Amino acid sequence: MKAKVLIVDDSALARRTLRQMLEELGHTVEEASDGAQALERFYLSPPDLVILDMVMAGMYGLDVLSKMREMKPDAKIIVATADIQVSTAEMARKAGAKAVLNKPINRPSFAPIVKTVLEGGDTWN
Repeated sequence: MKAKVLIVDDSALARRTLRQMLEELGHTVEEASDGAQALERFYLSPPDLVILDMVMAGMYGLDVLSKMREMKPDAKIIVATADIQVSTAEMARKAGAKAVLNKPINRPSFAPIVKTVLEGGDTWN
């Protein structure tokens, strides 16, 4: 399944890395460098999948996730974070994220997680 993916991260390097991995999988990619820009893009042209950083200037990732889920309750969102605490993953799950990717992104596990979420699943089991 080829999809339109919105990458939301304040790090240009992280966006470039994710873009490269997603384009190698055949997906089209849009980028946003902060929460406000992400919400605008999400509203104007909803993507099939969002990969969302947790810590960004201006708006915390969980706030962005909640607003996206208000706009589109079935939104497919993967949280990407350097925070490896179980509590962070649990907060993301409760907010509606379908998966959590730990940064730096593990290339071998990236494609299967993206595929699972795009197909309507999650990685919480």
